[in-house]
Amino acid sequence: MRVHFSDYLLFIFITLSFSACNSAGNEHVSKIDFVNDPSANRLDVKVDGRLFTSFCWPEDLNKPVLYPVLTPKGDTITRGFPLNTRPEDHTDHKHQVGIWLSYGNVNGVDFWENAKSDTPDPDDGVIKHIKIERLSSKNGKAYFVSAERWLGPSGNRVLDEHSEYHFTAHGSVRIIDRITTLTAGDTAVVFKDTKEGFFAIRLARQLEMLTAGSESLSGIRLDSGRTANLLKYNGTGNYVSSEGISGESVWGTRARWVSLTGIINNDPVSVVICDHPGNPGYPAYWMTRGYGLFAVNPLGWSDFTNGEKTFDFNIKPNKSAKFRYRLIVCSGTFLAPVEINRFADEFAKNYK
Repeated sequence: MRVHFSDYLLFIFITLSFSACNSAGNEHVSKIDFVNDPSANRLDVKVDGRLFTSFCWPEDLNKPVLYPVLTPKGDTITRGFPLNTRPEDHTDHKHQVGIWLSYGNVNGVDFWENAKSDTPDPDDGVIKHIKIERLSSKNGKAYFVSAERWLGPSGNRVLDEHSEYHFTAHGSVRIIDRITTLTAGDTAVVFKDTKEGFFAIRLARQLEMLTAGSESLSGIRLDSGRTANLLKYNGTGNYVSSEGISGESVWGTRARWVSLTGIINNDPVSVVICDHPGNPGYPAYWMTRGYGLFAVNPLGWSDFTNGEKTFDFNIKPNKSAKFRYRLIVCSGTFLAPVEINRFADEFAKNYK
């Protein structure tokens, strides 16, 4: 049976008691461990011995990603394709994998639609993983620091990246804070205004948002024989922003956070992305696609305003820019706006 999220769900979302998530702070402190396996190009993040996510840089991707991402109950919220395709997966947009940060026009180089293929685009760049610089886990919190290099088509260095990944877990809530510093070399770096970016997650089919025409899978490229399998699954997702906007209307609007709610295996799930007031372009625009792309873009003003505003962001030679994003996963209940605001306020306070 297909689940539709209408005004009734929005009412429930706003008024639902969030005691399950609120009481999590009174539960035992979860233990977060890292399992580092450089030979497999993977660093696992485990909460109380169970996989939460993995930081990975497989040979068949042109960027590192967090993949897969699981709820506290063990349900996968990320699409499997192309790394581990499941029967229900859409096979569009091969570059959209797990959780990642990239951009479509950096000094003319495309670091967004840069999936590996037999005929790579001559404008595609690669975000190359260099090393894990630091690991720390204690008192129910954990973080690691990773170094990357953004390389142009000829292998030239465009940017250096240092990213901190902070993890916290309590009860039914998991939090990932990504703090990324991008540093230019001896020449300036220009992020040309485009909607193709910036911090994003590609969601499992159960969390997609059904829209007009989606029952016929309009606009989605399918492998032969996959239609029947896909139609067994129906997206239950609905977007709501901090500004009270919901559904398809969230796309192209500005907000301090956006929440996606849906059902996986009869379990309510919330996936929230929070922007940070210290980020360029705050509050950012949002790319909330029904087919499962959930992205925040602080730099792509033109596409979201029909050309009325533009924002070409520059990093001067040998200077840096910092971007901060929080992703929250909650299962067993939908997070209410008042609770999300608390998480967003905490995030703004913790990282300057």
